Amino acid sequence: MADSDSRSGEGSSGGQCKLSIVVERNPSQLRLAELGIKSWPKWGCPPGKFPLKFDAQETCYLLKGRVKAYMKGSTEVVEFGAGDLVVIPQGLSCTWDVSVAVDKHYKFDSSPSSQ
Repeated sequence: MADSDSRSGEGSSGGQCKLSIVVERNPSQLRLAELGIKSWPKWGCPPGKFPLKFDAQETCYLLKGRVKAYMKGSTEVVEFGAGDLVVIPQGLSCTWDVSVAVDKHYKFDSSPSSQ
């Protein structure tokens, strides 16, 4: 599956790479089992707008909900919802506009050697 992310490897004059959310729509039960989703903690929130900054990469699987994520300093909007597996990169700042209450499993990917 090729997306329009082929530009990321080209010369960047500012040295800043574009962070973006990756959404895997309706992953298989096998994929979810391989990731161990059911053992991850759960988190939820009501409808509303939530400014968020991700200090670590987060992978989450939405059991319920609908979100539009507006990237800080960009016009990019990423939509995801129930049944989606979402990877949010470390360092990303965005505002979640939650139209349907969210219930999700999540995990933060951090390097064990950093603590």
